Amino acid sequence: MSPSITLALSKGRIFDETLPLLRAAGIEVLEDPEKSRKLILPTSQADVRVVLVRATDVPTYVEHGGADLGVTGKDTLIEHGGQGLYQPLDLNIARCRVSVAVRADFDYASAVRQGSRLRVATKYTAIAREFFASKGVHVDLIKLYGSMELAPLTGLADAIVDLVSTGNTLKANNLIEVERIMDISSRLVVNQAALKLKQARLRPLIDAFARAVEPATA
Repeated sequence: MSPSITLALSKGRIFDETLPLLRAAGIEVLEDPEKSRKLILPTSQADVRVVLVRATDVPTYVEHGGADLGVTGKDTLIEHGGQGLYQPLDLNIARCRVSVAVRADFDYASAVRQGSRLRVATKYTAIAREFFASKGVHVDLIKLYGSMELAPLTGLADAIVDLVSTGNTLKANNLIEVERIMDISSRLVVNQAALKLKQARLRPLIDAFARAVEPATA
């Protein structure tokens, strides 16, 4: 009997955009995570299951063997550090960007030019630290987990570093995007031990994902 395979996914956009890739690999998830209370979902292949975890926890589950493989954003991987993870594929899904945003009435360019020390709220402290260091801008980073947009509006921070997709949330809160730090998409990550021990089962799955991604990247 072949060993079972566990795939870690987070609810929402990554889950939804991974489904067509799973279908291309001949795997259907049998329950809707928005309707089911289960955290482990069965699939059409008896030896493949999906575990639902927080987006930020996907690399940790895969690294420590709680899952054999997972799908996670490049932003999450950078913050996690990516240790112990094989990253075979950029899946080109859940695309967005990490950007700097400020209140519309804040002169960001002038503050940077004058060498002001900026207070920056973000959950992406590693990305923000490296970006501002590369520009020689002095910042005090404030780690937040909730809605970043509140920080400049309440005077907690001068700027935020956050994921931006359409920019509508920024506009609705009278914030503007002033610098794009990097483009983000989601990656397939694989536990290195599982890749050796379950190679016969994992390799075809990775190859099927790769074939499904190719048309989009060609």
